[in-house]
Amino acid sequence: MAQPATDSTPPSSGDRTGSGRQPGSGKRPVEPPEDASEAVMGLDMVLVDAAQGPLRRLIPPAGTALRFGSALASRPGTVASRAGELARELARIAAGNSELAPGKKDKRFADPAWSGNPLLKRAMQAHLATARTAWELIEDADLDWQDDERIRFTATNLVDALAPSNVPVLNPLSLKAAIDTGGRSAVKGLARFVKDLATPPRVPSMVDPDAFRVGEDLATTPGAVVFRTDVFELIQYRPSTETVREVPLLMVPPTINKFYIADLAKGRSIVEHYVASGQQVFMISWRNPDERHAEWGLDAYGQAILDAMDAVERATGQEKVSLQAFCSGGIITTMVMAHLADIGRLDRVTGLSLAVTVLDWSRAGTVSALMDEDSVKAATEKSRKKGYLDGAQLAEVFAWLRPNDLIWNYWVNNYLQGKKPPNFDILYWNADTTRMSAALHRDFIDIAIGNTLTKPGTATMLGTPVDLSKVTVDSYVTAGIADHLCPWQACYRSTQLLGGTSRFILSTSGHIASLVNPPGNPRSTFQVAGATPPDPEKWLQSTDTVQGSWWPDFMTWLGERSGEEVPAPTSPGGDLTELAEAPGTYVFDK
Repeated sequence: MAQPATDSTPPSSGDRTGSGRQPGSGKRPVEPPEDASEAVMGLDMVLVDAAQGPLRRLIPPAGTALRFGSALASRPGTVASRAGELARELARIAAGNSELAPGKKDKRFADPAWSGNPLLKRAMQAHLATARTAWELIEDADLDWQDDERIRFTATNLVDALAPSNVPVLNPLSLKAAIDTGGRSAVKGLARFVKDLATPPRVPSMVDPDAFRVGEDLATTPGAVVFRTDVFELIQYRPSTETVREVPLLMVPPTINKFYIADLAKGRSIVEHYVASGQQVFMISWRNPDERHAEWGLDAYGQAILDAMDAVERATGQEKVSLQAFCSGGIITTMVMAHLADIGRLDRVTGLSLAVTVLDWSRAGTVSALMDEDSVKAATEKSRKKGYLDGAQLAEVFAWLRPNDLIWNYWVNNYLQGKKPPNFDILYWNADTTRMSAALHRDFIDIAIGNTLTKPGTATMLGTPVDLSKVTVDSYVTAGIADHLCPWQACYRSTQLLGGTSRFILSTSGHIASLVNPPGNPRSTFQVAGATPPDPEKWLQSTDTVQGSWWPDFMTWLGERSGEEVPAPTSPGGDLTELAEAPGTYVFDK
């Protein structure tokens, strides 16, 4: 699974690693988390919210709200003390004597007018004071960890929404734009607001729909579709070197969004880099399912990966492949590996790479704290009746994962200032939504809620029990330290589940930015260690920081498992027929 890569906001203040507060852990500091939603979102929560609507997160469960109210009611002295502190701080704000200031990374109040204009400064400080009191009251309530997470979750979204920077008559950027354009910015902003509200996902547009063209600006690495089924197309990319590695690489993209996250603009394309490094590359392009494909579950997608492996063998004459899979594609691919191990065919794969993939949800932040049986049943029933989970609903949920960056930032830009959103290839890809079949939606929620991949024999793939310890192929596992969807510690735990030798790479970026990490960026680094002990924090303490992108490191690792150098094929497909030029036809399905 994937989502936008505006990863500027760090994890919550109570958990700098982004994994969320866990049962038995100490209380968080009273300072407000900068984005609590980062620490508590995961695959299960995303899929439930997408079916039911993300605004359910703005209202805590009735029982939680009742327990929170009762806890405060039983501490009238504490509540009175907090109210008194807030009143005194508001008095200092009114008198101009308050020293409250936003955090250095809080972009909402970066304009000098927030500190220079007395009215705006007071509005900002009043918001900060009120928010601080809210966090302190949550701390004072001393709820159990589940209710505590739920209340913080709701409070964070509400506090973000009520920031004065979101109010047209208070935001200095809005006022300046209206003066500079003679009011035209307000008219344009209103028109953009009406347009965005009219069609799903009903959130501010992050990129104009005509900003890029797939096949012209994005997904332009030369290649051809050499195999097609109802479920996927298989693209073989044309070599750009005289020799190539003997063992081909099959890439498995997420089942949410389209494959070209791995083939963005030139210079930012993972596929382009791999091909230029002498790697034979094949890519699965999933079909965008509709109600006709409601029964496509994990087995259907697992069989598709096996079919793709067979097609790669026909195209190259090689009996072995390496696999690289992203996010939700990594979940399916790992289960297929367990299936191959069970039937004695694990020798077909020389290396496995998992990028931002969570296989163990025990501490991924959501399973116990924010889920309940009724929500799960309602979510799966809704997609069952429709036959699929709508991609626009998923896009809406992804936007609300980080409301300051992905909602209110664009609210100010698009509506208050009347500007077009900046063109960014990742956000265009994110807006190019796909659906998820009802059966896959159900299956993903089942394995996440039950955390079945950590329990040998509990989950199945194509009729065989899944035991990840039997997957003894070497693995290359990557994660982003600022990832709010797949916390890096959860990704790290895959190294303990798999039976082979693992190399774990931790990027300085977040979810998608940890993937789209081309060489040449002076700010790019990654961390790596010589071993993968059980405790991710011990691993972190033993790491070396390497300047640059992990792509060349992966090419080196993969090269050691890809056989000899052989002459590059002169045409794609082998004994298969070229069906279409890359990027194929399924990528254009709406």
